[in-house]
Amino acid sequence: MQTPCYCFDLDAFAKRAQAVKAALPTIPLTYSIKANPFLLEQLPEAFDHVEVCSPGELEICMSLGIAPEKIIYSGVVKESCDVHQAVEYGVDIITCESIRHALLVQAENKPMKTLLRVTSGNQFGMSIEDAKEIIKNQQSKYYNLDIIGIHFFSGTQKTLRKIEKDFEKLEKILVQLHDECDFTPQMVEYGPGIYTEYFEEDCEACDMAALAEAAGALNAFAEKYPLAIEMGRYFAASCGTFYTSVKDIKTSYETNYLMVDGGMHHLNYYGQRMAMQIPPLSVQKADGTEIAVKPAKNNSLASDEKVPYCVCGSLCTVADVLLREVELPKMQVGDQLAFGRCGAYSMTEAPALFLSRPMPAVYVKSEEKGEVLIREHIHSARLNMRSEN
Repeated sequence: MQTPCYCFDLDAFAKRAQAVKAALPTIPLTYSIKANPFLLEQLPEAFDHVEVCSPGELEICMSLGIAPEKIIYSGVVKESCDVHQAVEYGVDIITCESIRHALLVQAENKPMKTLLRVTSGNQFGMSIEDAKEIIKNQQSKYYNLDIIGIHFFSGTQKTLRKIEKDFEKLEKILVQLHDECDFTPQMVEYGPGIYTEYFEEDCEACDMAALAEAAGALNAFAEKYPLAIEMGRYFAASCGTFYTSVKDIKTSYETNYLMVDGGMHHLNYYGQRMAMQIPPLSVQKADGTEIAVKPAKNNSLASDEKVPYCVCGSLCTVADVLLREVELPKMQVGDQLAFGRCGAYSMTEAPALFLSRPMPAVYVKSEEKGEVLIREHIHSARLNMRSEN
């Protein structure tokens, strides 16, 4: 593979979606594509919808032929042209985050299934008062809005206690809307933000434990209300690997530096602190040998065969450190490092345009089709300069 690059495992994505479906059998699932739009190459049947949050994400779905009835169109900023494009494409549901959004949907003069996003206490969503205003005036002022429910999201990487607190708030909102507006939702879309592990020895076991813990609360709430859940990170994180090649090796002040062709502009781990924590990691030697670093496996090295390295990227900033200190086999230029669990947000949140370095290539793999290159390296310099007239 040409490095730097991401490789996304579509079978692992389907397996994770199915694991969530098995734990939450009656609850419709939505994949939030902002976590990783490349996973749409093969959308698992476990998903009832995908959530898009921008015109660009809708364009991605349209280019891939994602059926409009599978799409929920969300997003905190919507212009009239954005709403029009979504309505024209025929998206199944549109989310309103403000009274202005409701007016934009109303102006389309076409009935639209609509969710009202009620704020959890930040800039996203509308106040409960605004939600009541829209519902109470639905027949007279917002008659093109088929208000089927509400949307509620408060953050990511949640503990069970945080989910339970969310449900306490959510139930108060639903009771208030019922008592004051005679509103009974057909859908309560909630983002549980189930915790995803990046740095423990057995990340998969940690993820499954977090799902099992959250499932009790989610299934119980679904018995009282028509719950649907949307997530991105939990579905996608475990499906990605980032490959980067060693381009230079040097020792300064007793520190061994590995300089690689990737960097902080490609990798983004939630909760990483000063590059001190080590995610799942392996070494691909130039002769094809693969050596597991974390988690340790049978082909791992004995302690006397290891060399301490500081792994640094290709950017001109002291912040571009991928691993502050890690013990690896003696490395050579041309060897590769494979960073696991980068299937969510690494390719979309990391500062990819910094220093005008090439953006990574992207591969997807599956048992059916093998490894397929779906995006070549993109030379980002053209994005950091004046466009041609």
